[in-house]
Amino acid sequence: MTDQIDRKSLQLLSYGLFVVTSRLNGRLNGLMVNTVFQVTSQPPRIAVAVNKENLTHEYITQSGVFAVSVLDEDTPMKFIGLFGYKSGREVDKLSQVTFKEGTTGCPLVTDNTLAVMEARVIDRLDVGTHTLFIGDVVSSELLREGTPLTYRYFHEQKKGSAPKAAPTYVPPEEPAATPKEAGGKKMQRYVCDVCGYVYDPAVGDPESGIPAGTPFEELPDDWVCPVCGAGKDEFSPEE
Repeated sequence: MTDQIDRKSLQLLSYGLFVVTSRLNGRLNGLMVNTVFQVTSQPPRIAVAVNKENLTHEYITQSGVFAVSVLDEDTPMKFIGLFGYKSGREVDKLSQVTFKEGTTGCPLVTDNTLAVMEARVIDRLDVGTHTLFIGDVVSSELLREGTPLTYRYFHEQKKGSAPKAAPTYVPPEEPAATPKEAGGKKMQRYVCDVCGYVYDPAVGDPESGIPAGTPFEELPDDWVCPVCGAGKDEFSPEE
């Protein structure tokens, strides 16, 4: 059956990017997800898919509450990297952002956010690697106008990649031919060991002021991965 699945067809399904948070015994955590959707209008009810290995999954399972922040299209990659590629077991994510406490006690992240909402879990469905939590919306607020960040924009415009825990993760394809400098010398691409971001010398890192044509070896010592913030020492040559 697997041979009949063209993963490129699945990539045409539409998604957003959201921060989902929860709390448990005074502890707060959150993660980046792309699967949040409304399932009913009366009563307003939403669902979210969370990987079972994530700390936030544990919090939602035990507390029965979660919150969602709808992100703006202009959300910086470092913010996405904080919630998308770092574990709450190692990093206090909420200490690095602005949030307010919701009616359920969940933190409502307001940085780069267009709207927030909270829900109480009424049902859950085991779907293998993930749990689909279904909840009644108990509060919601529109913070400002803007364009919601979509998964397609994240991939095509921000050049982001899905972490392995994401439901839409696709193993990377074989790399294209290595770019060359003038004179035929190959320009080595480097891969972030944390999030999978590929530094391509032919493209550079314009958002960080790194022009196209800059070899990895010539990047400033304080340069970090534009997605997850990993340092140069956490990159490996692309094979």
